[in-house]
Amino acid sequence: MRNVKRLVRSLKMRGIKGSIQRAAEGVSKVDLIGFWSFIVDQEKIPFNKTDYENNKEKGITLNWVVPEMGKGSGGHINIFRFISYLERHGIHNRVYMYRAQLMLSNDVFRNFIKENFQILDENVELYWDVRYMKYAHGIVATSWETAYFVNRYDNVISKFYFIQDFEPDFYAKSSQYEFAENTYKMGFRGLTAGEWLRDICVNQYNMVADSFSFSYDKDLYTVQPYTGRKNRVFFYARPVTPRRDFELGMLALNELCKRMPEIEVVFAGWNIDEYAIPFKYKSLGILELDKLSALYASCDVCLVISNTNLSLLPLEVMGSGSVAVCSKGANSEWLVNESNSILVDYDPVQIAETIEKYLKDTSLLNDIREKGIEFAKSTSWEVEGEKVLKAVKRGIQEDEKNINNRG
Repeated sequence: MRNVKRLVRSLKMRGIKGSIQRAAEGVSKVDLIGFWSFIVDQEKIPFNKTDYENNKEKGITLNWVVPEMGKGSGGHINIFRFISYLERHGIHNRVYMYRAQLMLSNDVFRNFIKENFQILDENVELYWDVRYMKYAHGIVATSWETAYFVNRYDNVISKFYFIQDFEPDFYAKSSQYEFAENTYKMGFRGLTAGEWLRDICVNQYNMVADSFSFSYDKDLYTVQPYTGRKNRVFFYARPVTPRRDFELGMLALNELCKRMPEIEVVFAGWNIDEYAIPFKYKSLGILELDKLSALYASCDVCLVISNTNLSLLPLEVMGSGSVAVCSKGANSEWLVNESNSILVDYDPVQIAETIEKYLKDTSLLNDIREKGIEFAKSTSWEVEGEKVLKAVKRGIQEDEKNINNRG
């Protein structure tokens, strides 16, 4: 039984979901080759000249390939936000799930989206599997796994890669790192969240890439009345997401609370009840989105560190009237800076010292708070959507010039 448990843990770490049940039941062998077979699948879905001719005078249609999602998936919310913008501005969209394991029919998928992702325009077509895919002007990969299918599907004019993070860095140097990195060498046109990712695509992988920036939901995240110092620090605590630096943050907060024992730390993002925590804290687990703005505003600062691309959270913190504490580096500083945020090193003692400095100097903290609010309000999803719209149209127009050289 001990060996079975060890095997289950190993499979979970590698994401081999379909094999976990068999391991738990005591089967000693895992179909590893079967699980990863999509990596080496070379069967192409060929370009069909007749499909192209029949659709060339019609408006642009995009096929989006997405991984299966859970409720409230932030990555999918962002994908659907841009799809909806394109749908409203003359580009029709179809969404196909790839390698789904739970939502195994179109009706189940469509009902799930209707219940949980109202952000998605109702005119978007939804399919639970790529087997239903048909010709489109462009196809869009949205994660490294989906890129392998996009690489095989040639019945389009253009191929795009909607990149929200540098996914190889989700893994240690390993097979999965290599599988993810290889997708940047497939020749797709990058649509990247920020300039850091765009520069990686262009400079390291010779891709053609355009970037967009972030905004936030200005109806959901609103500036709360400021009541002065609150002696509270928020930490986005995700021990299950290594790139969010849970251990680093915990050490930093412990150092801070030694210096300022009056501080209460508030955790949200995951259940952390299994951890021994020696300072004053409140653990809220996973919260509904409509609870977050008030939570951020109830704290003097919000610690949001990341080892890969930053999320929307710093802007949501600013938009709620609190102060974001973010890690330094090109992966963050394409959006945040020392004017609108507090920037820290990946060093727990330095983080504690820096937060202490600002908590004890309210004039410095208030200046950043006001500039953060101003910066957040200046951002716009409409502006960023227009960038993606232009990049898609330009990419298809450029690739269509070479259409006669294909199949």
